[in-house]
Amino acid sequence: MSNPVRSRVRTAALALSAVAALALGTTTTTGATAAPAPAPAAAKQGPTSVAYIEVNNNSMLNAGKYTLADGGGNAFDVAVIFAANINYDTNSKKAYLHFNENVQRVLDNAATEIRPLQQKGIKVVLSVLGNHQGAGFANFPSQQTASAFAKEMSDAVAEYGLDGIDFDDEYAEYGNNGTAQPNDSSFVHLVTALRANMPDKIISLYNIGPSASRLSYGGVDVSSKFDYAWNPYYGTWQVPGIGLPKSRLSPAAVEIGRTSQSTVASLARRTVGEGYGVYLTYNLDGSDRSADVSAFTRELYGSEAVYTP
Repeated sequence: MSNPVRSRVRTAALALSAVAALALGTTTTTGATAAPAPAPAAAKQGPTSVAYIEVNNNSMLNAGKYTLADGGGNAFDVAVIFAANINYDTNSKKAYLHFNENVQRVLDNAATEIRPLQQKGIKVVLSVLGNHQGAGFANFPSQQTASAFAKEMSDAVAEYGLDGIDFDDEYAEYGNNGTAQPNDSSFVHLVTALRANMPDKIISLYNIGPSASRLSYGGVDVSSKFDYAWNPYYGTWQVPGIGLPKSRLSPAAVEIGRTSQSTVASLARRTVGEGYGVYLTYNLDGSDRSADVSAFTRELYGSEAVYTP
């Protein structure tokens, strides 16, 4: 059966474990403000639920609009800003971190786009994605170049008061602009440096692309440096091939509004039944999706989800 990867809508401007406590961001001239300590989220038991949000089209605040009817806990625990890019400068021949206008808007308006989620106890993570320019996580030519990009990412996390980084090795188109093909050391150096830079932040893996199969090099295996890894194929069950405990894996992946509610519920039941600790969703939009969300919250947490506009 064909399992298509998520469809992504971009604007033309896209040129392109347990989790530790939230670290404070810094005040910046771009308008981002320091992240306040989050209010304790209402207690709930069950897997960590994740929502990728396409900020070219939708608001990050959507993740905070769903609570559990029983107990009032957040339906979503982690909200992922989708997506920043790894771009390539053909003059300097270096990869660099790029924000399209919509991602930049979210970051610049962290006080109203990110802090309200964090104050509810929802972690906010920045996904980084290839952008057809030949630069990817798997083709840094040296430890130094990988470490330089890791610093760009960790600096962004600190500057905007975010809770971590998500790796999505798609659309790099390795070889474009004269770039190299993937090598075995690149991603290991990158993840090692990023974890050293932000020991108490989330690092997650969208389990796809050359990077996902290159987690070990020179006697170093970076699997344990990830907080989470998840299946990238919506509407399916696939255990990520990474050495993490079940509590940090999401074999289930669903696209809200497109994966049938029966499949959403079935995958959630299987998540609980087989002892996995994460449940991944994609493309949470601004509509009232309480029926779709309830399809998994009933199975994961024993409660309907309530939507509050």
